[in-house]
Amino acid sequence: MDQEWRLARNCSLSPRQVARAYALLCCASGAVAVAFLLRGVWIILAFSFCELALVGLALLVYARHALDHERIALTDAALVVECVEAGERRQSCLDPLRTRVLEHSGAGGRHALLCLESRGVQVEVGRFVTDARRRQVAAELRAALRSLSMMR
Repeated sequence: MDQEWRLARNCSLSPRQVARAYALLCCASGAVAVAFLLRGVWIILAFSFCELALVGLALLVYARHALDHERIALTDAALVVECVEAGERRQSCLDPLRTRVLEHSGAGGRHALLCLESRGVQVEVGRFVTDARRRQVAAELRAALRSLSMMR
């Protein structure tokens, strides 16, 4: 019995698409700045560089988190929870027969995260998805854990 849930951010652009969009923006802004520079208005070039630097910084932050996700994999032997955030990967392995699925309020009480708890180890998941998707995953995971414990 192998099941897997992937909880990922809802991002419109992949990091590669962000780079292409930024390159296109640089070309367009650079062309306008050069046109003004040829007419003797050099200050537009300075503003263009400032604009592109700030937009580049914002897009870099966006691209860094575009691939963030959480993956929950259930096998007969283990419940593996993997969290990838800003390129950093954390992995926890829980006993599927002793794991409880709880709803735990997040930072500031804004939304309820799923808390997977087994033998004193707690892992919070669901920070990248909506409340409805969290509830759906919680129900599916509870059912899968229940059926696994009945099989043993």
